[in-house]
Amino acid sequence: MKFEEIQNAPNLDHLRKDIQEIFDHYSLTAYNTYFDFGFMESRGFSIKKDIPDIMAVAKEACKIVYSKGGYKNPKMQEAWDIFFPKTNYREKHRAVDDAIHEAEMLFEMYKRGEYKIEP
Repeated sequence: MKFEEIQNAPNLDHLRKDIQEIFDHYSLTAYNTYFDFGFMESRGFSIKKDIPDIMAVAKEACKIVYSKGGYKNPKMQEAWDIFFPKTNYREKHRAVDDAIHEAEMLFEMYKRGEYKIEP
């Protein structure tokens, strides 16, 4: 994308109701919900926070220690490399690619019993 394409793009107002309906109907998560959800909430959306943040669970699952002690929030690539060490994947920082790989990490943690969703 070029800067001009973004600068001249229409805003979300015409989709606001449809997007909010999705947020109202489904439980959502992300890799760093604080950032992603904060971005949407700063634009007037309301998001349920009823399932765990993928990064927060990965923090406990990966156990990457800070030099000062305690565990750090792993970057997406760090967590991926721990969960899937035999792949050559490199994070693209593109929305769809990130979402697919973060969902794969969530599912891997779920299979291991580390990511729990309460009914």
